[in-house]
This record gives sequence, structure tokens and C-alpha cells, in this order.
Amino acid sequence: MTSKADDRSPKLPRGWLRAALVSTIAFAFVGAAAGFVAFLSQLRGAEIAPSRKADGIVVLTGGSSRVSDAMELLAAGYGQRLLISGVHPTSTASDISRTLPENQSFMHCCVDLDRTAVSTRGNAAEARRWAEGRGFKSLIVVTSNYHMPRALVEFSHAMPETTLIPFAVVGEKWREEPWWTSASTLRLLLSEYVKYIAAEIRIRLEDFGIDLSPEMSEQPQGQQPKRPATAQAN
Repeated sequence: MTSKADDRSPKLPRGWLRAALVSTIAFAFVGAAAGFVAFLSQLRGAEIAPSRKADGIVVLTGGSSRVSDAMELLAAGYGQRLLISGVHPTSTASDISRTLPENQSFMHCCVDLDRTAVSTRGNAAEARRWAEGRGFKSLIVVTSNYHMPRALVEFSHAMPETTLIPFAVVGEKWREEPWWTSASTLRLLLSEYVKYIAAEIRIRLEDFGIDLSPEMSEQPQGQQPKRPATAQAN
């Protein structure tokens, strides 16, 4: 007759479970650190002129000197028109032109304002509509260097047939001191890295038909959330 003790499954030693847990955490930490290093390797430390001209230029609001740099590209003939995406609803073309006295003339002839986008994903969706409406096949994307990897992920997903040419804006603070010496810059980079990974995961899930967050700009007007400041959204 079989005893009750013989029916019991053998228990794993607590030490083995502890070691497995520690190993899992260690692997996750190493993976996250390696991913962060790979993310940093994509960031440019200096502004480099676009490799070629494009049909249009899109600038994402939310960072210092993004719009002024985009206007300079437009004035230099790098694109036919400029879309400023993520403009606050209360801002007008006149408000923007006052901050760009050297390029005011372009505001009336060659600049379009998007007041709908409230996120990087929304920027990509509105840029797609703008480009399709004008028959543009190539775009120069202007945003801050730390934001460029996520912007390219969203734009590439939204418009896979469009040629995207990045122009990364490097802020003064980034030039003045190495990022690892500034706690605020490090927090910004870590936050952006998390958002970048989240965007990558969301897009991979969408490839399998799983959409965890419907595009805000395509939701009914009454269901759209309160608009955050563009600097926080991007």
C-alpha cells in the first residue's frame, strides 16, 4: 500500500527559488541597461543638416528651438511646406510669427498648423493626413534629439511608404554639459526611453491585431481627453 508521503510531489528547495528569482531580476536589469545604451547610441550630440531635400517638413512642438530650426530648413529650401504639429488651440499663426521675426513671410505662404495632435502618435497621424493630402512622398521630421527615436517609430508605423529624414534638434542644455552629470537630463532620458519601449511594444501588438490604445485623434470629439501641455505630451 502506498503511503501518503509517497504521493506528495517533491518540493523545490527555497534556495533554488531564491536563486531563480535573483537571476531573473538580474537578466531583466542587464537587458534594460543594454536597451538604454542602445537608445542613447541613437541620439545625436550635434545638429547635422539633412542628407537631402524632401517634399515637406514636419516639426513636433514641445521642445526649445524646434520650430525656429524647422523654419530655417524651410527658408533654406529643404521642403516645399512646413507642418507645425501639436500647436496649442489658442495659439495663432501671428503668435508664432512674432517669435520668428526673420521668417515671418513664410508663415503666410508655406506653413500649416495642426492643433489636433496631443501626443507623438497623434503627430504621426496628422502628418500622414497632411502628407497624403498634398501628395508628399518624403518628409523631414524635426524634433529634439532625445525624442527622435520614438518619433521615427511612430511616423514609420503611420506612413510606411513615406521616406523620413530626421533632423534632430540639440538643446543648449545638452550642449553645455554631459547628460550623465545632470539629474534632470537623466530623468528626461529615462522617461523617454520608457515611452520609446512602450511605443515599440504597442506597435508590435498592433501588428498582431491588438490595439491597446485607439488613436486619440480618431476618437469621437466628446471622448477625447483634456489636452495636456505639448511639452509634456512629447
